[in-house]
Amino acid sequence: MGRGWEGVALKMMRGRDFELTVTAVEDVTAHCRRLRFADGGMLDATGVHPTLWVRLWFPNAGRPHQRAYTLVDPDPAGAAFSVDFALHDGPASRWASAATVGDTLQATVQGSAFAAPVPTPARMFLVGDRASAPAIASLLHALPDVPATVWLETQHDSDEHLPAARTGRDHHDVHLVPRENAGARLASQVRTALPELLGDPAEAYVWIACDTATTRDLARFVRRDLAVPKSRTHALGYWRS
Repeated sequence: MGRGWEGVALKMMRGRDFELTVTAVEDVTAHCRRLRFADGGMLDATGVHPTLWVRLWFPNAGRPHQRAYTLVDPDPAGAAFSVDFALHDGPASRWASAATVGDTLQATVQGSAFAAPVPTPARMFLVGDRASAPAIASLLHALPDVPATVWLETQHDSDEHLPAARTGRDHHDVHLVPRENAGARLASQVRTALPELLGDPAEAYVWIACDTATTRDLARFVRRDLAVPKSRTHALGYWRS
């Protein structure tokens, strides 16, 4: 399958290509399927960091379709990782729904990076949804002793079983927020609660990754209204509503 102009652009930006092989299939919830992949040498070449993501290529009526996904439980020693797919109508979801052990998928690594906040934050404030839930889980795992407040926007009742919603640590507070009005309910809850929880902005770390419009709105609020330094924030729209 050719990759069109996107593939050419990624090559020009020194994207590295790998072939992944499905080794296991698990339905995490009725709306989330987890596929385990043999990494084709990817993790050895790229290393591992929190929120590590990769571009995956899917067939779509004869044309290439690529989507970015955060890795779940990357294991460099075992040369394997998992990816969680939200099950809805779309090329990636259709491929994942039909995938079986032995199926292969092309991947491109380009652009993924993470710099841990220095000094270590007194508390993390993480805002996301099921698309960014694996990234949130990786941050909680990478900084296990840092307490966190998490706002996780949900689409289905079963989203409460996603890893980011089940941290298992007493010093984390997780708030599940049903998606309403194109993210307005999530934004409202964060705007209401965060000012009282934040403390010293220079000692906090605020990470936001949900739909693009909500992410931009909250990023402006955090930086302009709450005066959180840019070095203590991260905001990235994961998808467009």
